[in-house]
Amino acid sequence: MTTPPEEAGASGPGLDEAVLSALFTQSPVGLQVYDPQLRLVRVNTTTRFLSDRPVEELLGRPMTEVLDAFHVEDVDELIAATQQVLTTGTPVRERRVRLHDPDPEAPVRVASASSFRLEGADGTVLGVTAAIVDITERVRAEERLELLDRAANTVGTTLDLFRTAEQLGDVVVPQLADTFSVHVFDAVLRGEAPPSDTDLPTLALHRAVFRRAATRTQQPPRTTVTRNDAVGEYGVGSPFHRALTELHPVLIERLDPDEQPWLDPVHRRRDELLLASGAHSMMVVPLLARGVVLGLASFYRWRSPVPYDHDDLTLAEQLTSRTALSMDNARLYNRERWVAGVVQHTARDTGTYSQSAVEAAQAYRPPGASSVWFDVLPLSGARVALVAGEALAPTAHAAAALGELRAAVAALSELDLPPDELLTRLQDIVSRNTPGGGSAELAADPRRPVPAACLYAVYNPVTRRLRAASAGGPAPVVVTPDGAELLDVVPGPALGQGVGDYAVAFRTLPEGSLVVLRNGALAPPDQDDANAASPYADLLRPALADARLPLRDLCVTVLDALAPHATRESHPDAAVLIARPRALGPDRAVTWELPNSPRSVGEARELATEQLAAWGLAELVDDVALVVSELVTNAVRHADGPVLLRLIRDRALICEVSDDSSTAPHLRRALDTDEGGRGLFITAQLSERWGVRPARRGKTIWAELPLP
Repeated sequence: MTTPPEEAGASGPGLDEAVLSALFTQSPVGLQVYDPQLRLVRVNTTTRFLSDRPVEELLGRPMTEVLDAFHVEDVDELIAATQQVLTTGTPVRERRVRLHDPDPEAPVRVASASSFRLEGADGTVLGVTAAIVDITERVRAEERLELLDRAANTVGTTLDLFRTAEQLGDVVVPQLADTFSVHVFDAVLRGEAPPSDTDLPTLALHRAVFRRAATRTQQPPRTTVTRNDAVGEYGVGSPFHRALTELHPVLIERLDPDEQPWLDPVHRRRDELLLASGAHSMMVVPLLARGVVLGLASFYRWRSPVPYDHDDLTLAEQLTSRTALSMDNARLYNRERWVAGVVQHTARDTGTYSQSAVEAAQAYRPPGASSVWFDVLPLSGARVALVAGEALAPTAHAAAALGELRAAVAALSELDLPPDELLTRLQDIVSRNTPGGGSAELAADPRRPVPAACLYAVYNPVTRRLRAASAGGPAPVVVTPDGAELLDVVPGPALGQGVGDYAVAFRTLPEGSLVVLRNGALAPPDQDDANAASPYADLLRPALADARLPLRDLCVTVLDALAPHATRESHPDAAVLIARPRALGPDRAVTWELPNSPRSVGEARELATEQLAAWGLAELVDDVALVVSELVTNAVRHADGPVLLRLIRDRALICEVSDDSSTAPHLRRALDTDEGGRGLFITAQLSERWGVRPARRGKTIWAELPLP
């Protein structure tokens, strides 16, 4: 705006000229003036530093040629926006423009461009002026802050050391690095800290994550975790050796083989791959947390031509310091979890289990065995599951891994699945958590599951039938009054190995039977097959001659008989569980088969009422009659074949209705206007527990009502 002459002081007439001269000679803002045809007519001094071409040569040139000389991106969009300013008079403020320097190693510059129209005193359009400010450093600072903010929100959200390293890789690639890797010391994988009195560069490191940006012909960035990627042979003077020795980050701005004597592509495969990748700049940052050196983080550039600088190194330090703290938290967590697992297994309860279906006891030798577990899990319908599990390759983290596997078995048992289906689901869970979809070897990577054997058997005290399936575990030994024999169960692949394919073996247990579960250490003498039958019969007959002895005594006897032969190194722990099955006779369980007819609903109600009276449970008549009516009604409505009704008097009164329909019922809340849909809701309200148990053909709906 020009000061009116009548208001100007003594120096007023020259002030506008002085301001205009200063803008074109001293202003830090680049100015370009274009005529109405968008031809460059005037520039200031600052503009000269934004182009490698003499600006005087551009005077009179169209805006397209000027922008090309300044290496501006999106030329057409910028010209259209300027033309809009000329037409409407509405200025454009702080539009960001990227400037590509012809030097491939020069960083991309960013400018802020503002445009406004020039008008004469009579309103005539004289042209347009563009004001340009170089904001490259400001943009880079914003990008660094954005990267730090993203890392703060995403890195360290888990107590998994490897996942934490992956999270950092997701943040820095490709914004900060074209290739990124993290290597950690072997001791860290075990939850330990590298000894402070040891030369760190001589210790073996393992690659925790490798992240590489995509090229035009490649897939998106990928993450790999490599086992046994030991990179301990660091050459003296290498950035890796210096970072571990000095515990300070190292910046190599230009990775030139002629200027970096530590590179030895002939004798070191790592250096050969580094040069072959095209990396031209790198940073190596030690991972330090709480005074503990966890490993190294390495940043490489090969796609971006801009070398790393000290600002990048500062940013890398800030990112890795937070990540190192999260990784150390994961290390400490893994250590405490391992200790807790050892304590849990050392303090293992070797007492007896007592339930309606079985009485059981277990014993271990040595008593602190940490690679074996047994469980006796209550199931619906007074049934019970007998579980035996064992790590096939015990390591420091086997106890923690088996603890997770044991919890998974207990959770799946709540679904009342047949033994083969339960092991199949368990195999799927383990395989999904195994890098590569299942490994035949136990990896040093704690994320890999411990290959384990598992036997899952279900005993029904009403039918006295035992059903069992095995995932690499030894078959159970069934001891009857006639002698000892192995249950004819074909073991499928161990958990974490192969594809789950399991078969079920059946056996009806006579009165006075015993079921013996053991681990692979209790193999017959001179036999590689732990399921060989005849030696077991010879060894167990005298050990179990008197099946009426206390089960804990029998466990000790069996260990004394079989453990001397357990000399294989792969099974250092000998363990056994002996179960004495019980039966629920007619005085505890009653079963009726009813035709598939609406009349069966009333008949079922009458039968249940009579049986409750015989058991002296008249107080439950109303509730049981209502539950039985609803369940039988659903069965008649949805099934085709006969309906099976069973009442079991156990620690609770159990009502079971079985049919041949595989349709699973769903609990829902019926509206006041609905004529049906309340059966399961009523059942759930009257019972302590209820559920659906799938069968080979059909299903069983059960409900447990508390006894008076």
